[in-house]
Amino acid sequence: MWWSREGLLDKNPQKLYFFPRNVRCLIIFSLCLGLTCLSELLIPPTPCHAKTNVMFLKTHKTASSTVLNIMFRFAERYNLTVALPADQLLHLGYPRTFVAQFVEGFKTIGQNYNIMCNHLRFNPLEVKRVMAANTFYFSILRNPIPLLESSYIYYKNNAPAFSNSKNVNEFLASPTKYYHPESYRENIYARNIMWFDFGYDNNAEDDTQYTQAVLEEIEQNFHLILIADYFDESMILLKHTLCWDLDDVIYFKLNSRSQDTVQTLTPESEEQIKTWCSLDWKLYLHFNQSFWRRIEETIGLEVLKKEVGHLRARQKELMETCLSGQEAVRKDDIRNKALLPFQSGAANILGYNLKQDLDNRTLRTCLKMVMPELQYTSYLYTVQHPHKKRKGVEFPLLWTNLQERSVQLPESS
Repeated sequence: MWWSREGLLDKNPQKLYFFPRNVRCLIIFSLCLGLTCLSELLIPPTPCHAKTNVMFLKTHKTASSTVLNIMFRFAERYNLTVALPADQLLHLGYPRTFVAQFVEGFKTIGQNYNIMCNHLRFNPLEVKRVMAANTFYFSILRNPIPLLESSYIYYKNNAPAFSNSKNVNEFLASPTKYYHPESYRENIYARNIMWFDFGYDNNAEDDTQYTQAVLEEIEQNFHLILIADYFDESMILLKHTLCWDLDDVIYFKLNSRSQDTVQTLTPESEEQIKTWCSLDWKLYLHFNQSFWRRIEETIGLEVLKKEVGHLRARQKELMETCLSGQEAVRKDDIRNKALLPFQSGAANILGYNLKQDLDNRTLRTCLKMVMPELQYTSYLYTVQHPHKKRKGVEFPLLWTNLQERSVQLPESS
């Protein structure tokens, strides 16, 4: 009788003791386990909320112009305030160390900006005067080997160390012959540029104790460091970390150059970069490791692969919708010169041609995705500070050219 179903379900708890002790323990354990599982089904997981106070340290030659475009579009979509350069400049005081006064309207707006992403040389105390206390800080790094080659081509006419050498391999064969530390303002792009962007001395001695202290300080100042060499994976990690949607991190590659301007590095040059830019090399190795560790701890490689596939499929869909030819084109082939990216050095910076006869809503979306950095910065300045008299700019104004089509660009996309 004590094995009966009635005995188990009887409301009198004394009946439970008719069972042997091991059976009682099993029953109690099963009930507790069932209640736990039921509670997990009934109580939904706490939803995350999209972070809207975000500071992106825009490093040089690291696909950061594409990230800036993502940040600008996010700011417009959610009507956020961007910390734009004062006096309609294009950088936040770079290469000078950042101070809050470099931000347009800081004296009146104060610590009420949501997004900061234009080039600056990082200064945490001054950035915190501009950004809210709960701001999320992130940046992006790139393998210093392709980075230096890219810098050489892009800043060929700006950095004396580059302009005085015939090609990148000649420069790397004897960098001290061309590079002079006292001219660091002109030559910052020629050595440890990422280290410099983070606010540190790019000519500092590569001392283990010093470099370790800097790496630890960067870890304290930034919540996340992405890797440009794994850009799609970086966007998925960013999406998860900021609790953003897939369309918030979708992109078209911006400020890239044509392959015929790429110079082939010799094996000796590649090894020389690791020594010549040893601070950047250590920076990259450290955060490349933490990047993959972060992915394994939060997303997992299987989910990452699946979501990268979703991102690329969505990107392909938008390219088919927006782009004539569905790919980037050389500067001479860009039909609308208002969409011409800034050209620098020996690089041929690619741009895009939009399809004709897009409806106004689609045109706004597509236009924002291909809008070059300088034009987008100038456009946002006009939107956020309409009372400021416009300075003359060297490129046509997109929103002026498109007025005939009644495209009201100041609206959020």
